[in-house]
This record gives sequence, C-alpha cells and structure tokens, in this order.
Amino acid sequence: MTYLIPGDPAQIMAGNDASPDAVEALRRRWGLDQPFIVRYGVWAGNMVQGNLGDSYFSKQTVAQLVLGALPVTAELAILALLVAILISVPTAILSAVKAGSWIDVSAAAVSFVGLAVPGFWLGIMLIYVFAVQLQWLPAGGFKPLSAGLWPNLQSMILPAIALGTFASTQLMRYLRASLLDVLHADYVRTARAKGVSERLVLIRHAVRNALIPFTTVLGVQMGYLLGGTVITESVFALPGMGQLVLKAVSNRDYQVATGIIFLIAATFVLINLLVDLLYPVLDPRVRLGRSGG
Repeated sequence: MTYLIPGDPAQIMAGNDASPDAVEALRRRWGLDQPFIVRYGVWAGNMVQGNLGDSYFSKQTVAQLVLGALPVTAELAILALLVAILISVPTAILSAVKAGSWIDVSAAAVSFVGLAVPGFWLGIMLIYVFAVQLQWLPAGGFKPLSAGLWPNLQSMILPAIALGTFASTQLMRYLRASLLDVLHADYVRTARAKGVSERLVLIRHAVRNALIPFTTVLGVQMGYLLGGTVITESVFALPGMGQLVLKAVSNRDYQVATGIIFLIAATFVLINLLVDLLYPVLDPRVRLGRSGG
C-alpha cells in the first residue's frame, strides 16, 4: 500500500528548483519510472534474499536504519507492557475478588475511560503536568543507556505511561473475566471445601489457570504496542521506528516504509508464535492433551 501513496520521491529528492531532466534521471536511477507492481515485485524478490532496500534520502540501507531505531522502540514497548501489567494485574485480581463492590465498579469505570482516551492526548497531558508544571521529567527527547540508567529512564517514563495505559485497560478486563470464570469452577469450590485458604486458592488455582487467555491477549498487545509507537514517539520526539516510518511516509521513502511495516508485521507473528509455544509450560493439560492425541 505504501507504493500507492500519492507523491513523487524523485521530485522531493531533487528539490523544487530542479530541472525536469534531473528529476527524470533520479526516477530512472531508483526505478521509480516503473509501474508500482514491478517495483513491489523487485522489493519482494530482494526481501526474500534478506535485502530490504536502500533509503532514497539517507543513502543508508533499511537494515541500518532499523538497527539504529529498533533499540528505542523495543525499550519503549517493553516498558509500556510493564506499565500495563503493573496496572492491570492487581486491579483485575482485586476487581474479580470483590466483584460487584464499589471497587469493581470503579475499576470498570476507569477502564472504560482509559479505553476512550486517545494515547496522544494522554501524552500531551502528561507533558503538561510532569514536564511543564512540575518539571519532574523531560518533555521529550531520548537519552541512551550509555548516558546513564536514570537519565534513560527519565526520558522513557512518560512515553511508557502514555502507551501502556491504554493496553492496561484491555488486559484488566480480560484477566478479570477469566478470573471470574475460574473462581466459579468446580475444582476451586473443591479446594475451598477442603479448607484451603482463600489466598492459596487465588494464587495456586485461580490466577494460574487464568493466565492462558491473559497471556494470549498479552502477546497481541505486545504487537499492538510496537505498531502504536508511531504516535507516541512523535509526541515525545523519540528517534524510534515509529518516527522513522512516519518520516518515510511523509518523504515517500517507499522502501523504508515498506521494510519497517513488514518487520513490525513479522514481529507480531513471531510474538504470537512464542505465546502459543508457552501454552504447555503454563498449563500441563495442553501438553498431556497433545500426547494423548
């Protein structure tokens, strides 16, 4: 689809004052004078061989650009997922245990608000409160780990909260629903009848068995977080893959945009494959079921 974006990268590269001959020479040099289906076929053939192409503007390969931006995006996605887990797991457990109480109703109301709030708006509000008013954290920019752990974390706290809050609301709703199903299962009632304490019932039986659907959603959310970094990285001026793909689309740098989108999609599939492989570890019944079959 990136090849169908209107615009002429040769004209952008040459500049507004360039002659038609100079622009046409750039088109021929980069193959932009070919139909998009031909260009896509060439890109796909090179991609199978591990070559994602070159940028029209930076004169670097797509792999080099991705390697430079990937650490920022990966760190942001991992920290955002950590924020989502820290918010969703205790809230979901408390909400399921106290189902129907004011705690459960309040958690549900907050989760619906969290689903409705756009990530970019939350990011701007966080900047206004914690960077502009309180001046506790920087408003934007990125500090690498080589500059120190605390400066690095300071530059990532607000983006991680902005990105992770939306994911936490969905994770909380899924884990709460899963826990409610498990807490009413026969084996949980049997454990209670044997005199097992409510805390052990919750930890050993309920939470463990509720982890499989929760882990599935967690894997999906990790994929969405990688894709969702586009807006967050733009709001906080982080030099990650999201900002790279946004700049590539703006400049009609087709090969960079297509390469990054392909890598994000491949990572999404890989994460979900790893989640599938985790099922037998989380629930031995899955392993036994396969052996029996």
